[in-house]
Amino acid sequence: MATRRLLVGCEFTYEAEVPTLAVFQVQPDDSPLHKRRSEAWVSTPHLGLRSYRDLYDNPCTRVVLPTGWSSLRYGATIDVVDAVEDFDESAPEVAAEALPDETLIYTLPSRYCLPDVLADEAWDLFGSRPPGYRRVQAICDHVHQHLTFKYGSTSALSTAADVNSSQLGVCRDFTHLAISFCRALNIPARYVFGYLPAVDIPVPDEPMDFAAWMEVWLADRWWTFDPRNNVRRKGRTVIGRGRDASDVAMATTFGGPRLHQMTVTAQECSDA
Repeated sequence: MATRRLLVGCEFTYEAEVPTLAVFQVQPDDSPLHKRRSEAWVSTPHLGLRSYRDLYDNPCTRVVLPTGWSSLRYGATIDVVDAVEDFDESAPEVAAEALPDETLIYTLPSRYCLPDVLADEAWDLFGSRPPGYRRVQAICDHVHQHLTFKYGSTSALSTAADVNSSQLGVCRDFTHLAISFCRALNIPARYVFGYLPAVDIPVPDEPMDFAAWMEVWLADRWWTFDPRNNVRRKGRTVIGRGRDASDVAMATTFGGPRLHQMTVTAQECSDA
């Protein structure tokens, strides 16, 4: 199958008053849809990095940020399948009693996804729709239209219920709300975090950032849905999956270092 080559990565610059443990989730894993060709970490000053896998088998890197200024940069070249993600409008929902054991956790409330709080609205909006792929797409259509994308409109404390009320958010908020509606209907839905370059579409005006979307269990597999962009895309490169953004944070610091700068790269290689 034809592939496209991407350059992805990020850089963080911190100032810490004391040595501070940090965990980064910025490294894509290999999958049938994307493979790492090369990758490298660069830190200033030189820092000892250690890799491990979390509860959801996501690759993580831990490091102790030193007192003072430090920077950490990750970069990789990735070969991705030259195709948009799969879809099947006939894919059925699975009755709760027949769901695989490992999907049940993705039907429950979590830190930011609140199917219990939003259950009445979910059933009012989508309960009468025929179950299956098209109902999930209807949820994405609604969230895409209901919310307005705006940087700085939400905080680390904002839940799906909050953004549903304010009608403002960023990609993680669109995803949390759509996941909440799916879970309220007993449809397993999980949060996905990664790089999303502008491949075969116009380059957006806003700076490149990490992206969030969701995967939903229908028939016998997970399917990709993107309530923020609401179109199938090429080049999705997964970093991690979990219940919500609290499980897949790009950076978790065990203390209060000041983040002075963060940049994200996700683009097609010019020499590919």
